[in-house]
Parts: sequence; structure tokens; C-alpha cells
Amino acid sequence: MGSWPKDVGILALELVFPSQYVDQTELEQFDGVSAGKYTIGLGQQKMGFCSDREDINSLCLTVVKKLMERYDVKPSQIGRLEVGTETIIDKSKSVKTVLMQLFEPYGVTDIEGVDTTNACYGGTAALFNSIAWIESSAWNGRFALVVASDIAVYAKGPARPTGGAGAIAILVGPNAPLVFDRGTRATYVKHVYDFYKPDLTSEYPTVDGKLSIQCYLSALDHCYQQFCKNVSKKLGTRVDLDYFDAVLFHSPYCKLVQKSLARLALNDFVQASEKERDQKYPELKQFNNIKLENSYFDRDVEKAFLNYSKNYFGDKTAPSLFMASQVGNMYTPSLYGGLVSLLINKNVSELAGKKNWLVFVRVGFSCVYLFDYSYAGL
Repeated sequence: MGSWPKDVGILALELVFPSQYVDQTELEQFDGVSAGKYTIGLGQQKMGFCSDREDINSLCLTVVKKLMERYDVKPSQIGRLEVGTETIIDKSKSVKTVLMQLFEPYGVTDIEGVDTTNACYGGTAALFNSIAWIESSAWNGRFALVVASDIAVYAKGPARPTGGAGAIAILVGPNAPLVFDRGTRATYVKHVYDFYKPDLTSEYPTVDGKLSIQCYLSALDHCYQQFCKNVSKKLGTRVDLDYFDAVLFHSPYCKLVQKSLARLALNDFVQASEKERDQKYPELKQFNNIKLENSYFDRDVEKAFLNYSKNYFGDKTAPSLFMASQVGNMYTPSLYGGLVSLLINKNVSELAGKKNWLVFVRVGFSCVYLFDYSYAGL
């Protein structure tokens, strides 16, 4: 372990999104649904959308160029470039090869990496690959650049207001202000047809909304429990919501994120001893015999734990939802838009020295443990 580069993590972040948007209140009126269905029911305020002058390539080119200019990163300093996206223009040519146009004029062509496609997990897989590259014998001392971008559009119907678009570039290297903890990550992967794109002639996905929510919550349960075990084993300490300074989620829509935070509180409750329940959860005794697998759509459970966890949500999760509420679901960059939102909603004095940021990303629901904001480097 002593040979690993020190403090590998996020050195810089850059985010772009379309300049055009639909106000969700106006979309409610246009769709003829009840007032508040999208703004209150889904927790969404606006939804960004691309014009006919924008596509996945232009979003990614813009975000990479902006990051390199803002942080004065030279093309020769990048040794790995990996893109996470499920939005394609060509079924063979990767977005990564398009991005090489930014490097070729400088004679830089020796950059590893490809596109990673797996719905909303693609960007996180690219991030994990980049961290592993820096910590491996293949590392050549240069930075890795991860690009996560998608354009989320749905056919007319209940899913349409959960669209959005955006791109984020993440510079990864040693001696970072945001450091990834080692040996505590948890992953849950299952083959389910809740969201997929079988029709290659259409940009719209096929979605089973109810099944998708169940998959989201089920994977959340499994990953959170495994993650808590991993941390407890490594550090010898009890892990529950009190342990974390911030809890971030992939956001299909903001209301689901609030319900997901409540779900973690439910997990803590289920894992607690009878004595702990009496002391910490006296108002929730009626749920002592609840089984997680039977509670996905139990309104009484949902309401009770939303109420119990509202302070946790306000302190640990709500600051991360600014981008999601204003731009919508960006798919692969959604989670990292939440990270940007958290950073811009906190003063540096509030962030410095903070540890234990828990991050959940959709599809397989890989759980990332962000550890130790050590200085104002972003």
C-alpha cells in the first residue's frame, strides 16, 4: 500500500448544461395535470433541454475545454480520458475519440480510455477505472480525466418531466482535496428490465416506472447494508446516518432522493436492537416487525420515515439537489451535479476537514465513499 500515490481523488470539476429550459409549472399546465404534480410531487423546478445545435459530442467537448482552460491543465498532462454516457450518435465511434480533437493539435495522442456505457452508472464506472489506473502499475504520472454526460428525453407521458441534460468533467489525480476511501465500496448489480433502450431508431427509453422505483430502493437497501458492514469491519465503528456529514444520490427526480434518505433511516431502524429502537425511535414502535422487501410502496412507512428523517435530509442531502431541481435528470452526471451543488452551497470553512460523504449512483447502485475534504482546492 505504501507504493500507492497519496490521496487519489477529485482535483477539479467542471459542469455544463443547456441554456434552454422548460419551467415545470408551465409544463404542468401544458400537460393538463394538476398544479404541483411536477413541482411538489416530483420536486422539480425546471428541466434543461438541448437545441438542434447541441448533442452529446458538443456537450462533452465544451465541458472538457472549459475545465482545461479554467484550471490551466495542459493537454500533455492528461494520460487517461474516459467517457461515461448512454447517449450515442454513432453505434461504433466513441465520444472519447471525438474529444481527441482537443489534444491532437498539441501532438498528444497517447491517451488511454474509451466510452463506458451502462445507463446512469457509466460515469461512475469511468471514475472507478480512472482511480484504479492511477493506483496501478500502468500509471505514467499524468492526470486522468473523466467525462460524464447524457441527454435524457422521454416520450410523452408521466416520465417526460424527469428529463434533463448536462455534462461534467472530473480531473482525477493524487494529492486531491476530495479523496476516495479505499476498501469500503459496496456494489449491488441485478439484471432487470425496468429501464432500457431496445429500439435503436428511437431516442426514447422503455420504462417500467413502478419497477424502476422498486429496483432503486431495493438496490439502495442492499448497498447501504453492505457498505455499513464494510466500514464497520475496517474501522471497528458503528455506522448509521449520524456517521455521515453528507449523503448524495443519483437523482431521477428530487422527491425520490428525499424518499431514499428516509429509506436509509428505515434501514438503520431495522438494523437497530430493541433497546436502541426504544431509545432512538420511540415514535416508530408500530413498525418493529416491518420487512424491508415488503415496504417499497407502503405509504404509512414512507410517511413516518420521511417525517423522522426530515432534519437529516435538510442537513445532509438537500444542499446537493440544486442542480437536479433546476436542470433535471442528467443521467450519468446527475450524481456529480449533486456533488457540485453541495460544494457551491457550503462555505469553505464548513467543508474543510469534513469526512464521510456517502454517495449513491443508480444502476447496480454502486456506493462510493467520499472521504475527507482537506482544503479549498476546488
